[in-house]
Amino acid sequence: MSRFVETMVASARRNSGEGARGLFTGEPAEPRFRSWAQVHAEALRMAGGLSEQLRPGAAVAVLAADPRLIGPAVQAVWLGGGSVTMLHQPTARTDLAHWAEDTLKVLKMIGARLVLLGPPFEQLAGVLEDNGIAYRDLAGLAATDAEPLAEPVEVAEDETALLQLTSGSTADPKAVRITHRNLHANLHAMVTAGELDPEHDVAVSWLPLFHDMGMVGCLTVPMAIGMSTVKVTPSDFLAGPLLWPQLISKYRATVTAAPNFAYAVVGRRMARADDGDFDLSSLRFTLNGAEPIDPAAVQAFTDAGARFGLPPDSMVCAFGMAEATLAVSFAPLRRGLETDAVDPDGLEKRRVAEPVDPDAPHARRFALLGRSLPGLEVEVVDDEGNELAERQVGRLRIRGEAVTPGYLTVDGPQEVQDENGWLDTGDEGYLTDGQVVICGRRKDVIIMGGRNIYPVDVERAACEVEGVRAGNAAAVRLEAGSRRERFAVVLESKQAGSEDAEKALRKEVVARIVDAVGVRPAEVVVLAPGTLPKTPSGKLRRAATADLVPRH
Repeated sequence: MSRFVETMVASARRNSGEGARGLFTGEPAEPRFRSWAQVHAEALRMAGGLSEQLRPGAAVAVLAADPRLIGPAVQAVWLGGGSVTMLHQPTARTDLAHWAEDTLKVLKMIGARLVLLGPPFEQLAGVLEDNGIAYRDLAGLAATDAEPLAEPVEVAEDETALLQLTSGSTADPKAVRITHRNLHANLHAMVTAGELDPEHDVAVSWLPLFHDMGMVGCLTVPMAIGMSTVKVTPSDFLAGPLLWPQLISKYRATVTAAPNFAYAVVGRRMARADDGDFDLSSLRFTLNGAEPIDPAAVQAFTDAGARFGLPPDSMVCAFGMAEATLAVSFAPLRRGLETDAVDPDGLEKRRVAEPVDPDAPHARRFALLGRSLPGLEVEVVDDEGNELAERQVGRLRIRGEAVTPGYLTVDGPQEVQDENGWLDTGDEGYLTDGQVVICGRRKDVIIMGGRNIYPVDVERAACEVEGVRAGNAAAVRLEAGSRRERFAVVLESKQAGSEDAEKALRKEVVARIVDAVGVRPAEVVVLAPGTLPKTPSGKLRRAATADLVPRH
């Protein structure tokens, strides 16, 4: 069996009986614990129940929300030699016709002939039936009394284990192909860099399992190394964000992870909570990744958490991407948030990150994201591929055993590594003392008057205005690449629909942006809450957002 499967099976065998580590699910209504040995036994039965449909190399898609069912299901597929694809889940705002069309494209692209369907998505069975796609009811499969799979199916290290759907803004889907070799390499690197201890660490996560940070970081890694993890759903978190610190308190969690917006939301909520509501003193590894990191939001979270015992040095800012399986770099442990303050003129006009006093007017502050994890390399190059010196801004590239060999697309496989094994991340940034700093996505950079303006600086300024929903502003390029390139800001506010309130809000947003970055947006569009286009994992879809800007 592959090293990844071998590690997972060994961890299951170690975790039976008293004191076993395992998977906690069902919070807050019906808490349930199963040891990794019990999860493994269930996975073997499920694999046995799938014996007629699961073949070595088969692509199996999963559409379910309940981690209680997903945990053993994905392990069953791996034990049977197949690969897993977690399908993006429709929400209350999703157009089901469009979702079905996109999902059928995905299933055809990955060659999946089987979907494991679990609650609350059983009603979508008809869509699969109408299109001739076989499916199995996950709840029924979990209750099967089928003969367990005798032993894991042998698979090579370079066979596909996970097809991670990307969250792009294009109409055509794309999946990152993660091999058994990639998974083993990255989980080993994360365990080493994060100093994860399966015997003592406990993770708490609400992250979606169709996203790499939720699936790989908060389910697969604990399952593989035998570390306890508490899993709830994004819906549970959104229904009550304070459930997150409540579970950390209850389970004495030491590890957790989330994107920046969640720390901003929970930081504000905790600031209004009563003394003694939480006990966060057990946390030692609070990972912040998956989207641009706002130092002010991180500081607000750690300040609010201090009243509940949150160690100020527990925050670990990270750089990750599905193309590296998950993690590329972690900031140094036990140092908390560290930032690099640079001169905006040097950054935007000369593409050099020149250090300045953090309190200097208009200084740009970026989170330091640490050195690359063991087995990975990061370099910065110019447009011709020449390696740049430290503090020179350019294209970030990565190389290593955890890096995907390529994508599956609707047009077939697509390689992503160059002849020397480097993958272009699509990010602009620089290195300082070996630590990674990301300035922004290359395709999103606004170029005006010879300056490179990063959307995140514009968006943070807009979100400082009262009435703008935190984390719900997007700066988008207009007439990109032309001599007339401009930008617009599209934001959400409860004041949408009131002409006078919108006018005042636009005026304040423009003033704040001009003060922050020295340029004026061509347009400020105010939308009602919940209408900004986002990917299934919650990231802004800038290309789709640009379509909402009126053309004059």
